[in-house]
Amino acid sequence: MKIAIVGPESSGKSTLARDLAAALHAPWVAEYVREYFADKGSNDYGLDDIIRIAQGQLAAETAFHAPLLICDTTVLVCKIWAEVRYGHCPAKLAALYKPQDYALHLLTRPDLPWEPDPLRENPDDRDYLFDLYEADLKASGANYRVVEGNRERRLAMATILAMGLEY
Repeated sequence: MKIAIVGPESSGKSTLARDLAAALHAPWVAEYVREYFADKGSNDYGLDDIIRIAQGQLAAETAFHAPLLICDTTVLVCKIWAEVRYGHCPAKLAALYKPQDYALHLLTRPDLPWEPDPLRENPDDRDYLFDLYEADLKASGANYRVVEGNRERRLAMATILAMGLEY
C-alpha cells in the first residue's frame, strides 16, 4: 500500500513524507528528481528528462517491499510539470500515471512560506498549481485529502488519514 504526497513546489511535501514515515515506522521514497539532476550535473531539462524522472520515481517505489510506503511525489508531479512548462503531457508520460496505485494522496496546500531552491521554478503561482493538482486528482477519481497548516498540524492530519487505511 502506498501513500502519495503531492502538491506545488515548496508546499512541504518532503518534510511531510519524512515526518509521516517516521510516525508510521514506514519507509519513504525521496523525490527522484534531485538524484537525477545531481547525476546529470545540470538542471537544464526537456520533456525527455521529465519522462526519465517519472520512470526513475516509479523504479524507486518498486525497489521497496513493505506493507506501507510513503512516496514523496509521484508521476502526477511530472505530468503537471510537463503540462505547465510545455503545454502538454506526452503520451509516454501519461501512460506512467496510475493514480489508483496509491491508497491515498495527500495534497499539500501551499500555505507555508516559499523556500528558494535551485530546482524550483514557480514561486508566484503555487495556488494555481494547487488547483491543477486538485482538479487532476478529482478527475482521476483518486482518493485524496488536502493537508494544510503548520508542520505539526499537517503531520497530525496525515497520520489520522493514514491510520484510517487498512494495511
